[in-house]
Amino acid sequence: MKKEKTKKAKTSPETEFEKLDIPEDEIWTYRIEGLAEPRINISHKNQTGKKILFVSLISIAVILSLYFSVLALLNTGDLEYKENGDGYELVQFSNNGLIREFEINYTAEIDNSKISAGEMLAGGSESESEEEAIENDFIVYDEKKPVTSIHEYAFNCDATLQTVYIGASVKSIDSKAFYSCWALQNIFVDENNPYYCDIDGVLFNKDKTEIICYPIDHDKFLREEYGYTDLVDDNGNPMEELWGPTEKYDEAYFEKYNDEVRSFVVPSTVEKIGPLCFNYANIRTIYLPEGLKEIGTLGFFDAGNINNIYSYKSSAENLETRYVNVSDFGVVYPSLPEGLERIESDAFTKDRGLSYMYIPSSVTFIGHHAFWDSVVKEDGNLNGISAMNIASDEATFDKGEIGSSWLPKYDNGLFKKTIDVNYSAERAAME
Repeated sequence: MKKEKTKKAKTSPETEFEKLDIPEDEIWTYRIEGLAEPRINISHKNQTGKKILFVSLISIAVILSLYFSVLALLNTGDLEYKENGDGYELVQFSNNGLIREFEINYTAEIDNSKISAGEMLAGGSESESEEEAIENDFIVYDEKKPVTSIHEYAFNCDATLQTVYIGASVKSIDSKAFYSCWALQNIFVDENNPYYCDIDGVLFNKDKTEIICYPIDHDKFLREEYGYTDLVDDNGNPMEELWGPTEKYDEAYFEKYNDEVRSFVVPSTVEKIGPLCFNYANIRTIYLPEGLKEIGTLGFFDAGNINNIYSYKSSAENLETRYVNVSDFGVVYPSLPEGLERIESDAFTKDRGLSYMYIPSSVTFIGHHAFWDSVVKEDGNLNGISAMNIASDEATFDKGEIGSSWLPKYDNGLFKKTIDVNYSAERAAME
């Protein structure tokens, strides 16, 4: 006879509570020894605050960890080279915080044994002057290993380096080699280099048909050249640069300052402004030659202090980059030059200081986002490039290669506005 299985009866909650001997009216508040107190009807406010504090501390710790990791990576003092077919390529320059001048001619390494213990991070021992500190001999060069090329981003984001010397052996420099070198004032080239040259510390190719790099902090070099080293504000406090007229420095003084420090003349031989050439440059006025054919990708990216673009036509060759007198140029007119053919992508992105733009009929190529974010809303009005003036009629202009989103567009949440386009426009006269 098959044995019948017996089903175990389920224990009711009441039975369990009875086992614990918990009074029914204290079921939700009773505290069992060794366990946390029930939180029924008790605010969790303090717990939320603790969680927020904990998450905040963790976030700060992660950010600081990333920051110091990147900082350590960029300041190892390591110089990385790679052998190529005819010499060596400088792949990465990692400043140890002491290098203000650097020569690119032969491979180099940092001899840490030659760095004295008393030297400060920003350059030199406490007892040395700035000039003496620069001449420290801890950079050791190997004259058997010539450097012939400079890799992209080789000097990326360096904040200490002020002067670079390009040796005679260098044949190739990537356009992104000196990207975001915030303290860089000058790039000087050996006169025997057959591929590159400089004019007053600004980098060009040898025949001066392309301007390659205007160092970001070149205006600091010019301030020292012209003697603007003792500027003070109205309270007598030291001031590194001048941004407008003050009680001490009137309008005439400010204009002279801008002409000498924040103006740049592109030589008449130049046909191309290279990629990233003037990125972040502190320039107020620039003069472009009528022979210019191309403005490269990111050519004036985030050079937001540019207020004026002028073009000039000169009967004689001009290699002077410093502004002297507008009458020396012959014919001068506002905005981009006649004969310009290409405006590459993001060429004028974030250049909100500009207020007038004219596209000559010779332009047949405009890259994507060429003038992006160069308009801003201030006091209810759109400023910056708030209208685009185009010499060609609309049908002719549309036959060219025109990239997406090339026009400035103000976009701030609910308020979006594409600027007006004036086709068949006439160029404005000089004021």
